[in-house]
Amino acid sequence: EMGLPCNINFLFYLTLGFVPFFSISPIWKKLKMLFSGTLIRLLDWFDLLMHIAPRIPLLMKKLFTL
Repeated sequence: EMGLPCNINFLFYLTLGFVPFFSISPIWKKLKMLFSGTLIRLLDWFDLLMHIAPRIPLLMKKLFTL
């Protein structure tokens, strides 16, 4: 099996995916901006990528184990 173990991916998901830890509103705000077409600044794209990146390996691992 290739890639990181699932528990390490889960650790990334819990830490980087939910920064800031006390609110999930930044990722929700960026997703709303993406779907409304107002996600224009490079910094906003980078911020969205940093919130979504920890979820990608976990999602891929789940999809390929089905």
